[in-house]
Amino acid sequence: MVKKAEQRREQILKAAFEAVSEKGYNAVTLQDIADYAEVSKGVTNYYFKNKVDVFANLLEWTTMKIYEKEAASITKRDTAVEKLEAYMEQVFIGPKENKTFYRVYLDFLSQAKNVERYREINLQFYKNCWEIGKEIITRGIEEGVFHVEDVDQSAKSIRSMIDGSLIQWLMRGEDDLHHDYKLMCHKAALRLLNYQSP
Repeated sequence: MVKKAEQRREQILKAAFEAVSEKGYNAVTLQDIADYAEVSKGVTNYYFKNKVDVFANLLEWTTMKIYEKEAASITKRDTAVEKLEAYMEQVFIGPKENKTFYRVYLDFLSQAKNVERYREINLQFYKNCWEIGKEIITRGIEEGVFHVEDVDQSAKSIRSMIDGSLIQWLMRGEDDLHHDYKLMCHKAALRLLNYQSP
């Protein structure tokens, strides 16, 4: 029963993500979400209190999935440089995936000034991302290839570069530049970390 309830919640959250990506946050209603999920509005109301509750759960679910994939990507590599490369590969996963996520994500950020819960979820997402950065940087310092004074600040700077690069790429509207932005971001991160080959 619990598993079925979780599956239904996930079904509704996926539908909400699709609805927002196609229509935009402000235009989406609970009825739209129910329609996309192919359930009645009553089912949506059973699992979530209101639109804000649906979207708060969606933001938390989506950002957690992304963090888990990014964290998993670096465990498959050994050296700090390899981990950083794997992180960049996972973050810049592909034009279609990045475009869909960032359109939805930016819509959420535009609402954050009105919804404290969105800000809290987003901060937790960033804290998780900073931990990935700190793990990579700490390994690089131990290996003698990264040279930074402040690990925390450097981890935050790397995530800022990532989001800035992806938002700039998205705003340009040219999918074929995705790879170029990934390379620019990767090189900028190595410069920030004062990478020196062993």
